[in-house]
Amino acid sequence: MRTSARRARPTARVVRRRLPMRYLLPLLFLVALLAMLMLRGYVHSEILADHRVRPPADSDQVPENILKGGPVIDARGGITPKAMSVPDKTLVLTFDDGPDPAWTPKVLDKLKEFDAHAVFFVTGTMASRHPELVERIVAEGHEIGLHTFNHPDLSFQTQRRIDWELSQNQLAIAGAAGIRTSLFRPPYSSFSAALDNESWPVTQYIGSRGYITAFNNTDSEDWKRPGVEAIVKRATPKGTEGSIVLMHDSGGDRSQTVAALDRFLPEMQQRGYEFANLTEALGAPSAHTRVTGPELWKGKAWVAAVAVSEETTGALTVGLAAIGVLVIARFGLMLVLSFGHARKVRRRRFRWGPAVTEPVTVLVPAYNEKECIENTVRSLMASDHPIEVIVIDDGSTDGTADIVDAMWLPNVRVVRQVNSGKPEALNNGIRNARHDIIVMMDGDTVFEPPTVRELVQPFGDPRVGAVAGNAKVGNRDSLIGAWQHIEYVMGFNLDRRMYDMLGCMPTIPGAVGAFRREALERVGGMSEDTLAEDTDVTMAMHRDGWRVVYAERARAWTEAPESVQQLWSQRYRWSYGTMQAIWKHRRAVIESGPSGRFGRVGLPLVSLFMVLFPLLAPLIDVFLLYGLVFGPTEKTVVAWLGVLAVQAVCAAYAFRLDNERMVHLISLPLQQILYRQLMYVVLLQSWITALTGGRLRWQKLRRTGVVEAPGSIPSQRQSSEDRRPVA
Repeated sequence: MRTSARRARPTARVVRRRLPMRYLLPLLFLVALLAMLMLRGYVHSEILADHRVRPPADSDQVPENILKGGPVIDARGGITPKAMSVPDKTLVLTFDDGPDPAWTPKVLDKLKEFDAHAVFFVTGTMASRHPELVERIVAEGHEIGLHTFNHPDLSFQTQRRIDWELSQNQLAIAGAAGIRTSLFRPPYSSFSAALDNESWPVTQYIGSRGYITAFNNTDSEDWKRPGVEAIVKRATPKGTEGSIVLMHDSGGDRSQTVAALDRFLPEMQQRGYEFANLTEALGAPSAHTRVTGPELWKGKAWVAAVAVSEETTGALTVGLAAIGVLVIARFGLMLVLSFGHARKVRRRRFRWGPAVTEPVTVLVPAYNEKECIENTVRSLMASDHPIEVIVIDDGSTDGTADIVDAMWLPNVRVVRQVNSGKPEALNNGIRNARHDIIVMMDGDTVFEPPTVRELVQPFGDPRVGAVAGNAKVGNRDSLIGAWQHIEYVMGFNLDRRMYDMLGCMPTIPGAVGAFRREALERVGGMSEDTLAEDTDVTMAMHRDGWRVVYAERARAWTEAPESVQQLWSQRYRWSYGTMQAIWKHRRAVIESGPSGRFGRVGLPLVSLFMVLFPLLAPLIDVFLLYGLVFGPTEKTVVAWLGVLAVQAVCAAYAFRLDNERMVHLISLPLQQILYRQLMYVVLLQSWITALTGGRLRWQKLRRTGVVEAPGSIPSQRQSSEDRRPVA
């Protein structure tokens, strides 16, 4: 009997790829920042604002009873529009365009002093930003009226925009004081007799939405600031007739308005006038209605969102000002100290101490460096200083060690180890070194013939424990290479001159650095605690009391990343490793002696200039973009160009010190716009990785082996199809 069984087809697993937190958080941060900036622009009338004002038009379509009637228009409920006036011996003081944090409280104080009421026609933008003043106005018995959200001339607007202006104005009032109002005053309005064929349809539509429109029939013209006497005179009605008086509590300096109230209120009260709310004067129900439920919570949420936006953008503005000061201070400090450093070390009789002529050991840690290792080793063989070379092969799988062995060069040894990481490879090299001065370089770097000699001369000073060389980008033929070239010359080497003078050099570059063996042994060698072992060991040497200096003539040519992804990986590791090193040595801040000096001078400078400042620097570009779109464009451009000019001066000086061609600075503006943003996101990602407790692994970059020392003989391993080395 034959049986068969059907196997169930395996169900394909749906793999849901989640966006890593290190990408999600920066994205959410940028979206939130954009939302807050847009909200800030909206409530400051920088977005969707319309400042057009229509000139007077014909008025033949406006009813006669409206043109010759009172200043209050009631066109509600489909009834025939009617005009109403204020009774005799009654004044309705109205204040437009507020509430203002400087002048509205002073106006309220005067009203309270003379037991007078008034109507405040507030804009949504001001009410959203100062809800506490709206709440005080209502609490002290005054009335609130709408004056639109953004103060546009409504005769230019569609019905949809008018509805939006009214609803947003009501939303702000609801969130501030928990009420809505039925009073309205159009922006740019005056007397009801000035209504024309363009503004009258708007008044009718406003009435159909349930609002009473309040114009005025006595204009104090306080906005002109004609003087207290003139304001009082223009606000005073004729005889005993009632009047609606127009004043302002916002929009500029209102000191004359406040001073005029101090005279106007008691004088009119002595004449028997009463200062009443509009509905009181008309004998109508209160214009205020309490708001509850979802409408109230929507208003409170709106006011809270505006408050968060105001606080955040205010802090960003302060941060931008601080950044501006820091930029100028940092560049000024760099220029002064770099000039001092160059002047000191370039003096004809300058010596670090007795000339260093004894042989030194050069360590070359290498992991899968087959493209570069031959150029690296051959450049060392051209050195004019006696050296031994130790290539530590860290478990390479591409035959790196075999390439070196096949070169059969004197004084070159290969030490093989299982893959253990760069710090252990360097420590292994130190153990195998025969000499007391140890030079370290990367496997993708080449030295000039004088590099080793120049690098070790500072050890003539017995206080020197480590020396940083002058690392240069060899592959500058691409735009991203040119940007890194500017960064190396200006951002790294100019910085090192400054830190040398301050005695707090934060990093001996892995591409070109030298150490005294005794100093290395005293700090425990290269540590695996951080991903920036060069920064870690340099900080440890400072804390141990050693001097760390910069040798400008010890030039090394390194292969910089040639793609955005490789650059991202490298700088992500550098940034994260620097944070780890700062955190590891944080106790230096409270210690005494050399460690305390570095902790209280070096660590704050490194934290400020290498971690915090780059994180805030893109605010310059954020506000540039915002200013170009919504703000004062000319001032924004001038300010940004000013910052760029300062950077250009520093960059030009750095290039001059290093005898570099100025032509590469052509790409500096583009570098500031694009490259700096990439560095910002990398640093932000490093912060997030640190704060979320993430771990970052060492990431090997792809190399091409195109970099050779200037004047060297090209390697025979390169074919005619290889890329021409830029250096």
